[in-house]
Amino acid sequence: MCKIFISADPDLYRSRSRSLRLHGVATSIRLENLFWQVLKEIGGRDGLSVAQLITRLYDELAEANGDCANFSSFLRVCCGRYLALQLSGRIPADPAVPIRSLDADWVLAAERPPTGVTQRGRLNGIRLATPAG
Repeated sequence: MCKIFISADPDLYRSRSRSLRLHGVATSIRLENLFWQVLKEIGGRDGLSVAQLITRLYDELAEANGDCANFSSFLRVCCGRYLALQLSGRIPADPAVPIRSLDADWVLAAERPPTGVTQRGRLNGIRLATPAG
């Protein structure tokens, strides 16, 4: 099993920092190269550079939830969700289809638990073993 993962190109898990400005404030974000590649694909679908995509995500997150304590982790989760939603068919694999053209409610409907089921003990619809009690 592990060979599948340890055989990855080491460049994919090397970290790289990028400097950018968020509303005139210089900041630096450090992510692994794989995440930078996924962010480039996501942004490219809507004609955005990585810096433009990150700024938009930052702004919309701040508007919806206030500040984000760990923005780098948020970006990693965005990449993971993007890939998972592609695998589930909720986001088309064709990078020519802009994300902005998708019905967000329909895309996200697959992540919502059925009525009467809580999120506790679930990860992407997979039941996790939880301690008794």
